[in-house]
Amino acid sequence: QVQLQESGPGLVKSSQTLSLTCTVSGGSITTHYYAWSWIRQPPGKGLEWMGVIAYDGSTYYSPSLKSRTSISRNTHNNQFSLQLRSVVPEDTAVYYCAVGPSLATSVVTSWGQGTRVTVSS
Repeated sequence: QVQLQESGPGLVKSSQTLSLTCTVSGGSITTHYYAWSWIRQPPGKGLEWMGVIAYDGSTYYSPSLKSRTSISRNTHNNQFSLQLRSVVPEDTAVYYCAVGPSLATSVVTSWGQGTRVTVSS
């Protein structure tokens, strides 16, 4: 079974770049047709899908975050990463990495435990 683990700083200053990495075990990030997502949940709010990197390296982003978001991968280390630029306090959230069976569905089959990130003003 695929397992995911987020890592990165828990505190970021406003205007800086938030960088998180998801380490995957029990499966390869290049396996057809898996889709590897970043999802966040601000305090007291619902889940927000941020973007995805597919098994072939193609990426897709939420329109509301596209201008500030980049998702990349390191196939050697079986990791994928999130960069969110020019952060503001409203970006404070628990950030999750997750995997689904393909880009054609929003179904997620495995989640990381989540990492809390606070953006200070």
